Amino acid sequence: MMLDLFSRRIVGWQTSHRIDRQLVCDAFHYAMARQGYPTGVMVHSDQGSQYCSRDFRTLLLTNNCIQSMSRRGNCWDNAVTESFFHTLKGHVVQ
Repeated sequence: MMLDLFSRRIVGWQTSHRIDRQLVCDAFHYAMARQGYPTGVMVHSDQGSQYCSRDFRTLLLTNNCIQSMSRRGNCWDNAVTESFFHTLKGHVVQ
């Protein structure tokens, strides 16, 4: 899932049985296509292997995006996304 921090709107998503580099790359492509391929976008994530993969990092570079990652063990760096999923689970999983 790709979340725009300014508007707090979901701008891209994909689903899969696995959280892997392909899922992340597909969600990124979808988000960028929906937004008209803007340049200078900052993409923030945790330090999961899918976000550190060569494929994803190359994808960011070729689209002139800046990569930002949370510090290890610091949930506050990703608080907006954590809050979103908390709300989603509260509404969907009852």
